[in-house]
Amino acid sequence: MAECGRKALSLLEAARSRTSGDSDSDNCIAEVGEEENPQHHHHHPKRGGKDGAGGGNSGAGPPGCLSHTQAEEEGWTETLQDVTVPPYNDTHGPAQKMPATATALDFFQLFVPDNCIQNMVTQTNMYAKKFQERFGSDEGWRPVTAQEMNAFLGFVISTSVHRCESVLSIWSSGFFSNRSIALKMSQSRFEKILKYFHIVAFRPSQGSNQGLYKIQPFLDLLQQSFSCTFRPSQTQVLHEPLIDEDPVFITTCTERELRKRKKRKFSLWVRQCTSTGFICQIYVHLKENQGADGLATLKNKPQLHSLVAKQLCHNISGKNVIIFTGPSITSLSLFSEFSKQDIYCCGLLSTRKSDCTGLPQSMLVCGSTPAQRGQSRVMMKGTMSLISWYNKGHFRFLTNAYSPTKQGMIIKRKSGDIPCPLAVEAFAAHLSYICKYDDKYSKYFIFHKPNKTWQQVFWLSISIAINNAYILYKMSDAYAAKRYSRAQFGERLVRELLDVGDCSPTQ
Repeated sequence: MAECGRKALSLLEAARSRTSGDSDSDNCIAEVGEEENPQHHHHHPKRGGKDGAGGGNSGAGPPGCLSHTQAEEEGWTETLQDVTVPPYNDTHGPAQKMPATATALDFFQLFVPDNCIQNMVTQTNMYAKKFQERFGSDEGWRPVTAQEMNAFLGFVISTSVHRCESVLSIWSSGFFSNRSIALKMSQSRFEKILKYFHIVAFRPSQGSNQGLYKIQPFLDLLQQSFSCTFRPSQTQVLHEPLIDEDPVFITTCTERELRKRKKRKFSLWVRQCTSTGFICQIYVHLKENQGADGLATLKNKPQLHSLVAKQLCHNISGKNVIIFTGPSITSLSLFSEFSKQDIYCCGLLSTRKSDCTGLPQSMLVCGSTPAQRGQSRVMMKGTMSLISWYNKGHFRFLTNAYSPTKQGMIIKRKSGDIPCPLAVEAFAAHLSYICKYDDKYSKYFIFHKPNKTWQQVFWLSISIAINNAYILYKMSDAYAAKRYSRAQFGERLVRELLDVGDCSPTQ
C-alpha cells in the first residue's frame, strides 16, 4: 500500500535489505506502526504527558466513532467467535498456455497486440494531418508505419532497461548512447513521431471521459487483456504502486524533484495478486482542477477511496476473494458492503486517514496503561473484528477474513517471535510481498517523462503491461527453455520491437 510505505520511504528499503520473508513482514509492519503511534504526531499538542501516549484516552476519538454505550447498542462485543472464509470460488494462474518458443514480444503482445499498434499508427497519422492543416505543413513529416511504431515503443521502453534519463540520449555521444539501436531510426524521425503520437486523435462527440478520452480506449483494451490472460489467487491487494521513479532514485532525489513529482495530475490504484505480483486491474483518477483542492487533498477523502475500491473490485463478487487494504480505503461501511458480495477484507486502520464511522472509540485511542509488546485487544460485531495490537506502537486492523480466535506470529531474527492475531500476521506478510513486487516492478519503469497527462498515463500503463508480461513468461514453458531475468527479458523485448541484434549500450 502506498500510504503505508511510500510516505515512509524507508519501508521499501527495509523490505529490500532483509533476506527472509518473515523479517520483511516485521519491518514493513513496524514502519507502519510507528506512523500510527500518536507519540510521533503533533496534531493534538494539548493531549497527553511526556510521551503523548497517556492522553489518547481523554480525547473524543476520530469523527464518527462510538462511545462505549453506543458500541454496545450497535452490537460490538469482546466475546469472540470463530470466523471461516469459504474456499476460493475460481481458478488461478495463466488463462492460456504459451509455447516454449514464445518470445518476449509474444508475451507483450498479449496486452498490446498488433491491432492496438495499428490503431496508434492510424490515430497518429490522422492527428498529424489535422495539425498540419491547422498550423501549416511539416515538410519533414511522412506517415508513420506499424514497423516504425513498434520501433518508437522500443526506443522509449529502452529507457527502463538502461535507466536512461532521456530517450534522446540514445543518439548522443554520452554514457547512455546506444549505436546499435540508434541506427534503426534517426533522432529527427523519432522526434517527429513523438510530436504527433496519439491514441485518440479527436475527442468523441459523446460518452467520453473528459480527462481521459485520449487514453481511455487503450486503458479499456489493457484491462480486458489483463482479465483474459490471468486469473489471480484468492488474496489480492488494493494499493498505489510506485509510478514515478524506482525506489533507489526516490530515496536520493532532491527537494526540487520531489516538488515536481507532487505536481502530477493523476493518481493510479491497482488490484494486485499477492502470490505472483500480477496487476489485475488499474484505476486512474485525474485531478479535477489546478487549485488548492489537488491530489493531496483528495487522498484524505474517504468517499474517493471508497469509489476507487468499488471500481477495482466490481468484477470479483461471489468469488470469496480476500482483499488487503491500506488506511485510506479501510472502513466499516465499505467492508460491510463488500461482505454482501462475498468479498472478504483485511485492512490497516488509521485514526487520521481512515473513515472510523461506527467503530468503538475505546479501540481507537491509547489507554493510560503502557501496552506490552505483542499485546492485543479485539472486539467483534457479527463477523467483523476490530483489532488493536502493540509492537513499538499501536496497530489497528479491521477484518472479516481472519478469525480473531486464531493466533499468528511475527518472526524477528534478533528479538525473537512476537505473538499477534492471525490477521496481523497475514497483513504483514502480504504487505511485504507488495513491497517486493513494487521493487521488481520498478525495473520496468519508463524514464521518459512527457508533459501531457494522458501520455504519462500511457507510458505508466506500458510499464505495467511489461511487468505482467514477464510474470506470465516466468509461469510458462518458455521460461524453462530460456531463463531470462527481468533485465534480460526487457532487453529482449526492446530488441524484438526494434528488430535488431544486441542492443546493449555502447560503453
